[in-house]
Amino acid sequence: MATLTVRNLDEETKAKLRQMAARHGHSMEEEVRRILNRAIEHGEQRGLGTRISALFAEVGGVDLEIPPRSAGRNAPDFSGEDE
Repeated sequence: MATLTVRNLDEETKAKLRQMAARHGHSMEEEVRRILNRAIEHGEQRGLGTRISALFAEVGGVDLEIPPRSAGRNAPDFSGEDE
């Protein structure tokens, strides 16, 4: 196992970390390990669309027929020449 030393941690952060660890019933060191592990796991996640696709992959997909595009409308004439 590796050892990591964090220097210059402000007292407020340290106090909050101690409180979080106490709420979860483990040491500050264990709390830091869990926070770092969660941060690494979340950092490796892919985009929302990819996650949604993976979530429903086992159900299968649906191929929808995409209708052809219709011709666009002409832009309105605001020149005032028709009055």
